[in-house]
Amino acid sequence: MNTESNRYFSRELSWIEFNARVLTEARSPDVPLLERLRFLTIVSSNFDEFFMVRVASLKAQHQSNPDWRDAAGLTASQQLAAISSRVHELVQSQYQCLMNELLPGLASEGLKYVPSAEYTPNQNRFLDAFFMNEVFPLLTPLKTDAEGLARSLGNLRLHAAFCLKNNLALPDGPLTAFLEKSGILSENEGDTSQKPSKPIIAVVQIPASIPRVVWLPEERGVKQFALLDDVVQTFGQRLFPGFSVEESLLFKITRDADFAVDEDRDADFIAAIEEVLVSRMSSIPVRMICTGTSPIISDYLKSGMKLQDIEIYAVNGPIDLPTLAALANAEGFDHLRNPAWKHLWPVDLPRDEPLWDEMKRRDILLHVPYQSWDPVMRMINDAADDLAVLAIKMTLYRTSGNSPVVRALERAARAGKHVTVFVEIKARFDEERNISWAGRLEKAGVIVVYGIARLKVHAKILLVIRREIEGIKRYVHLSTGNYNDRTARLYVDMSIFTTNDEIANDATLFFNMISGCSAILSTKRLVMAPIDMKSRLISLIDREIGRSAPERPGLIIAKMNSLADPEIIDALYRASRAGVRIQLNIRGVCMLVPGVPKQSENITVVSVIDRFLEHSRIFWFANGGADELYLSSADWMPRNLDRRVELLFPILAEGVKATIKDVLQLYFADNVKSHFLMPNGSWLRRSPEAGEQRIRVQELLYEAEKRRTELYEQEPQREFIVRRAEP
Repeated sequence: MNTESNRYFSRELSWIEFNARVLTEARSPDVPLLERLRFLTIVSSNFDEFFMVRVASLKAQHQSNPDWRDAAGLTASQQLAAISSRVHELVQSQYQCLMNELLPGLASEGLKYVPSAEYTPNQNRFLDAFFMNEVFPLLTPLKTDAEGLARSLGNLRLHAAFCLKNNLALPDGPLTAFLEKSGILSENEGDTSQKPSKPIIAVVQIPASIPRVVWLPEERGVKQFALLDDVVQTFGQRLFPGFSVEESLLFKITRDADFAVDEDRDADFIAAIEEVLVSRMSSIPVRMICTGTSPIISDYLKSGMKLQDIEIYAVNGPIDLPTLAALANAEGFDHLRNPAWKHLWPVDLPRDEPLWDEMKRRDILLHVPYQSWDPVMRMINDAADDLAVLAIKMTLYRTSGNSPVVRALERAARAGKHVTVFVEIKARFDEERNISWAGRLEKAGVIVVYGIARLKVHAKILLVIRREIEGIKRYVHLSTGNYNDRTARLYVDMSIFTTNDEIANDATLFFNMISGCSAILSTKRLVMAPIDMKSRLISLIDREIGRSAPERPGLIIAKMNSLADPEIIDALYRASRAGVRIQLNIRGVCMLVPGVPKQSENITVVSVIDRFLEHSRIFWFANGGADELYLSSADWMPRNLDRRVELLFPILAEGVKATIKDVLQLYFADNVKSHFLMPNGSWLRRSPEAGEQRIRVQELLYEAEKRRTELYEQEPQREFIVRRAEP
């Protein structure tokens, strides 16, 4: 990963190392078995997207400009070779973990995977009947030339391939000639008296409409399952009467999904997006995962899809690991999962009343998933139903399938409120879902604005305008995470509820600007990318340099998902050389090289991988004792700072500042789920030293919130009695 200049790590290789850290959790015996399996499937899902986008982009870069180099000095070809080498290592480690540790461990706990080679006679009869009744009617074998077959294989679809031998002896005649001409038979295949038949390759797509985990009848209290793809491979002979199956193979193709949308097609922008979705299904292949059971079929597919050897990943187990995540919900195995952590309602918020009065009294911090996301939904529902609310404006980047947010906005519009939603249709891999619910909103009367040309709207902001006795009042919610009720239970994010006048004014300006009906105006509190967020961040770093002294060094503490912007990194290097202490908590990509003398010796980088996905962006600048804290929707990456609409917002309330500072510092004390980034690009897993207290930051944050809730519930609730004076 390191470069000759020792200045930047490769972005792509750094991202791969993030997944290596996730894989560490899958291999940890301290993690419950089903949670280990979940981490294993996350790695595979992450690699699917990585190859569809990043690797595909590198392949295109190599073809268009082979001499191009990234910030780390690597050509596209060099990166592709390094990626292949490292991912092959990790995939091998994945399958060693799955086949040698997780599946045997689950079997010993009464949850057993039965591969096809181990089917008992009873299981064989059961699966034979299942195949004929439930699966067979859905299957359509395809036989074509290799290149034609490659075009017909869907992206990330699981397939079974069969090498067939023709057992028919057809005489010369019109039928045989027709079969040969159509490609169903090769020349002379039908005449077995002439010469041996040539092999025929047929491919069958595994139906996505059938659950991949096939539960078998229990035996002696053991819950057993087979996999649908194994069943199709085992009983696939039934698809080919007159042929024998010589070899078979399971495989999955990953295709290029890095498509740009023609944003000049204003009149039919949705149609342009839909064309991109179709294109992804049949674009250039960039990877094949397959079982190593048939070199003949593997070579045939590789040739047809024009894949190189380094793009083929032969594995010794189930192909599509993400679908195994369904096992995490198997009944009766709670002891193999993490103990449940409840999402707790904040004790300092009213439970059964609107939040308006509390928001006018103070700024409110919400820290999910330790605290429940319900207060956000409370605000949205109250805004939809409150007769005093005149208008709702918000951004939506990603949300859940049956989103309560969408339902509330529909209800608000039908009630006659002015509802405006800025929908980011270009949210990669959520385009189809976003198009669907955006259409629903429009039918309900919501004003839907489909993003901004050549930019993605990634900011997370909600503005509610309410008519009160004193006049118009504006309520604002700003977040580091999406308005998504599902991910709010899994991702660590922070958000602020506020009625601060300056922030409310800025929020109003923000919505006017992104609607395209206002010039770019200066804001007092909110900082907007791509307008001035990068320059503001660099000025904050430079200010820290100016206020740093040997007796009182400057301090920057930042938490984010990724750090990859060279200008920001260079500013941090300047700060380090000036003696500023810099602590970075980076979940994923980090291109900054820490610990290099005279460059970054004052910079520490840690990464925490635990049961919740770290997603919050928090920035703390000591500012000579006058601490400034910010939350943001943006990582420090070129795409966020230069090509997306993002918001950086200040924490103004001192009590909220103190809480966030405590949280931020805890991340650097973690010695259970934390890794240190080393100058050579490797990550060193921390562990408690002899006599050292065990500190696991996510556990501590949850336990602290749980304790606050318990103390609140134990307090006697005061009863207020109205007493009247005696007559």
